Amino acid sequence: MQIQIQTFTVHKRFPLTISRGTTAESNNILVKIQQEGIEGWGEASPFSSGEKPQTTKILQQALEQLTPTLKKFTPLDRQQIEQVLIELEIPSAARAAIDMALYDWVGKKVGLPLWRLWGLERNHIVPISVTIGISTPEAAKQRVRNWLEFIDARVLKVKLGSPEGIEADKAMLMAVKEEAPADALLYVDANGGWSLEDAVKMCDWLATVGVIYVEQPLAAISAIADLPHLYRRSPLPIFVDESCFAAKDIPVLAEMVHGINIKLMKSGGLTEAMRMVYVAKACGLKVMFGCYSDSCLANTAAAQLAPLADYLDLDSHLNLIDDPFIGAVMEKGRLLPNDLPGLGVCLNGGMI
Repeated sequence: MQIQIQTFTVHKRFPLTISRGTTAESNNILVKIQQEGIEGWGEASPFSSGEKPQTTKILQQALEQLTPTLKKFTPLDRQQIEQVLIELEIPSAARAAIDMALYDWVGKKVGLPLWRLWGLERNHIVPISVTIGISTPEAAKQRVRNWLEFIDARVLKVKLGSPEGIEADKAMLMAVKEEAPADALLYVDANGGWSLEDAVKMCDWLATVGVIYVEQPLAAISAIADLPHLYRRSPLPIFVDESCFAAKDIPVLAEMVHGINIKLMKSGGLTEAMRMVYVAKACGLKVMFGCYSDSCLANTAAAQLAPLADYLDLDSHLNLIDDPFIGAVMEKGRLLPNDLPGLGVCLNGGMI
């Protein structure tokens, strides 16, 4: 099989601020795998969670070095290819791009969308949340209005963990609540921005104002030590993101959280994401799918597995002004994969 690698840049309509910083653009990578006249696509997007940040440069170098090794395989050799990627310690986002492209190729080969190939049901897909980044109360209100201008948003994910402290978090959350539709659901993601003491206080308070769950309240480096106390103490369900990359992480976390956030860039692709779903459910945990600065390509790939998720946070591509791809479509607040074979992703007017 032949492999092509191409970088592309996407720009956010509104920069996103979380506890670790602000992003306005992202340099992502498109991977194309070709054989028998069929071309499968995958995406790698950089992210900074974990011990080793996965920059565009690191991902591109890994993919370029990997290409000669993979030429001897076919897109049907997914198990062998996965083992090679693991043995060579290829970063997870680069593995995700290869894995996505292999599945896209197979779906196109048999003429079926992946959700249909896996026997999943689109009617089981829940609405996605849209994200409100850390900001002033007035800016948060404006961001809610911005979302509502083009999406019937009924689920809002509010980023907290402000450097200004939990009082600033409270003020912003109440501003969002005031501006949001009366029937909107509110989720909170602190991206590890709280101490244990502040996390306990915030979980108590957030439960009184109608928040559904809290994601990554504690920094990943301290989570294993402190999560058991918060788990016993919190009136709200606790989800983890930065603390959970792959299926092997789940059993350790199972007695101290209520759910996990699966991201294709963390997991290394759809193959590992599916393993994570089943391990999490076997452990009695809820499952969420999330994203980084992913385009419609990666979010459409995640949407193929969306019927298996309890919560969905796949909104990054909706905040892009120059997404080069079109794929999954929004319908009544839900991101639904289409009926096209493979991932069902096409170029958006030749933008790349």
